[in-house]
Amino acid sequence: MIVYSNMRFLVVDDFSDFRSSVKGMLGQMAAQHIDIAANGEEALSLCRKTRYDVILHDYNLGQGKNGQQVLEELHHEKLISPHCIFVMVTAESSQAMVMAALEFEPDAYLTKPFNRASLQQRLDKLVERKSLLAPILDALAREDQRAVVSACDALLQRDPRLAPLCQRYKANALAALQQHEPLEQLLQGILAQRPLPWALMKLADHLLQRGQLDQAEALYEQGIEQFPMLPAAFDGLARVKLARGETLKAQVFLEQAVKISPNNPQRQAELGRVARSNEDPERAVRAYRQAVTLGRHSAFRNPEHHLSLADSLKVQSGDTAPNPRVQVEIRQTLEDLTRSWKDDQGLGARADLLQADVMRRSGKQAEADQLLRSATDKLANLETFFSADTALAVAEQLRELGCAEQSDQLLGTCAEMYGDDPAVMAGIAAQTSNPGILHGGEEAAARNREGMRSYQQQQYPAALEAFREALSLQPRNISYALNTAQSLLRLLLTAPDDALLTECRACLAQVRSLPISDPRHERYRKLLERVDSL
Repeated sequence: MIVYSNMRFLVVDDFSDFRSSVKGMLGQMAAQHIDIAANGEEALSLCRKTRYDVILHDYNLGQGKNGQQVLEELHHEKLISPHCIFVMVTAESSQAMVMAALEFEPDAYLTKPFNRASLQQRLDKLVERKSLLAPILDALAREDQRAVVSACDALLQRDPRLAPLCQRYKANALAALQQHEPLEQLLQGILAQRPLPWALMKLADHLLQRGQLDQAEALYEQGIEQFPMLPAAFDGLARVKLARGETLKAQVFLEQAVKISPNNPQRQAELGRVARSNEDPERAVRAYRQAVTLGRHSAFRNPEHHLSLADSLKVQSGDTAPNPRVQVEIRQTLEDLTRSWKDDQGLGARADLLQADVMRRSGKQAEADQLLRSATDKLANLETFFSADTALAVAEQLRELGCAEQSDQLLGTCAEMYGDDPAVMAGIAAQTSNPGILHGGEEAAARNREGMRSYQQQQYPAALEAFREALSLQPRNISYALNTAQSLLRLLLTAPDDALLTECRACLAQVRSLPISDPRHERYRKLLERVDSL
């Protein structure tokens, strides 16, 4: 018999009668520690203070966050333990709501109305399952993926009935450990017995990441054939088509995924991005509008969605001025952006530039000039520089608005920070012929190549000197700073030296604002972890 007296419960519902009813049911089950919340923000606030064993959360809470968005944020902020049981409760049964909730994998889904007996029966099974999986969940709580694999293997030998759950946990751990061959063998073994949707998608995603497009595509298609309501399969096929440059086909598959599960802001934004690349501004506007709306109370709220919506609305109007209704939507979207992220000068500058272009097209040159001055002032005081793609886009906006000098200044900084990337330099060359910008980093690049050759030959002191020279020539270059830090770390591992350690920390501090989206961020994170462990 399950003992509930020592467990902590959280009941979240916007109707007080229902909260009282569920609290009463739990009391009849001998539960003694029961907190209640009327909305998502209250629930999150309580979860920041208390670790709950069971959360019974209504999906539709009226204004504010819904149950799906609360679950997203609990995972995003790591406020929920792997041991916690999260039950999504709802009276709704619409496909959009059910698919959205299931995509974020609550432990169970409970439909209103229910009585104490049905609640206890469901909770008994969930508690028993979590108890059996405790060794795995303990390892997950420690973020020890190797221990997860070991615990899964031990439980599989002890109780084969747990195989479906253990296999999934093990697959996730092997993926995190980048143990490619064992992961493929495990997933192929599972699928040989039974075509489970999660295993199909896991293997297909893994093959896609490794560049095996044909094999991944076949698995995604198999997933759609066997599980036609699986949005992840359509997402995957879209990624395959994008990898092949077939953007129109990618859009078709994304539209199908959105039709099945429309309440995912990231999926809507990806559809908007692909539609923009296909010069389909009308579809892009609809998708980005949904991304902004859905993201309003989501942990995945993204200012880029606001900028993309405003820009898509502008593009939809062609070369003419947007009509008054569209102008109002653009202004409101950008005001929401600057209000929500008011401390980000870069976002403010981009919003000003976009609005300036709208005013210019509308014949309101004085307002456009005022916005342009505001944007250039903000650009002059940036604390954190843009990503390479954003810098190129902003430079192009400045040039189109007649600010060639400011555009070149931005391109010069972009060349210094990202100029070791040929694709970035090609983008810069498409906008300017300034020789100082295009060729100013050649000597630093030569020193960096020299350093890489020395490092590969395990001549670490020589590599360090070459990387130092490259960094001294272009102090803001991210790759040069990371290369210097890695060389310093290599020497520190053989002979501790306080001066070298200080220099290494300084190199990493130089790139601490590197966006998570940058492919070098994982390298930066690992270097930082290793330095902190010294």
